[in-house]
Amino acid sequence: MKYKIEKNTVQETLILPLYSRKLCTELYPNLYRDETAVHLIDQIDYDFSEAEKNSRSLMQRFGALEVAMRQNDLAFEVRAYLKPHPCAAVVNLGCGLDNTGRACDNGRCKIYNLDFPDVIALRQQLLPAGKRERNIPCDLKDPAWFDRIDATGGAVFFASGVFYYFLTEQVKALVQGMADAFPGGVLVFDAANRTAVKMIAKTWLRTAKIKDVGAYFAVSDASKEIGEWDGRLQVSSRGYMLGYSDLKDPSVSGFFRFLAKVGDNGMKMQIVKIGFEDRQ
Repeated sequence: MKYKIEKNTVQETLILPLYSRKLCTELYPNLYRDETAVHLIDQIDYDFSEAEKNSRSLMQRFGALEVAMRQNDLAFEVRAYLKPHPCAAVVNLGCGLDNTGRACDNGRCKIYNLDFPDVIALRQQLLPAGKRERNIPCDLKDPAWFDRIDATGGAVFFASGVFYYFLTEQVKALVQGMADAFPGGVLVFDAANRTAVKMIAKTWLRTAKIKDVGAYFAVSDASKEIGEWDGRLQVSSRGYMLGYSDLKDPSVSGFFRFLAKVGDNGMKMQIVKIGFEDRQ
């Protein structure tokens, strides 16, 4: 039986990124594979005709490449943390229907997927928690979820496309709270500069009738700007289009590589990595 998704619902907002990851898998098979997305799309009863029509456009195909690189980069950082911390908690902040935690599973880590209750309700139906995995309904801005994470073996947190919707002060409060609660842990996420965030925010800010775009989280020089928040943070960043991969693949045109360079350098599209100082 297929799971029906209605238009203009919270569930619909989860389906479109899922479709984008399926599109990435089809367009850039050497660079990215998300079998979960391919499998889930087949289980869903939803009118994808508009998404399929849009997928032929140049910018939609570049957008799919952006999604692919972002997921690959975050997975790279999760796996890098798991090498010296094989029993760590792997925590997907604002998980939606993303399965990166399971894709990085080393057979020993603990996987946590966090999102709003209505999102987790849908996830439980389409992606029920597996072995050593928990789907936790929560508001990321409320630190009550900290106590649900077993970080005795370390903890690596990642957020994909999440913090653009947070005020700078909310990200700062979350990061400082995590530094208190998870010494020795690491947080990785994607970010961009003010120009890029204004472009990202154009549609949803209009809907939400929010005027002060400047209050929303954006960063150009991560190590300087975020490093000033707290002396316990070790902050670094890499471009998220070309910082982890040269994109030299037959599926990627020279024009797309040029756009990737503009994204990394002009828009400061980056993966930010924050290490929380250990107490030892």
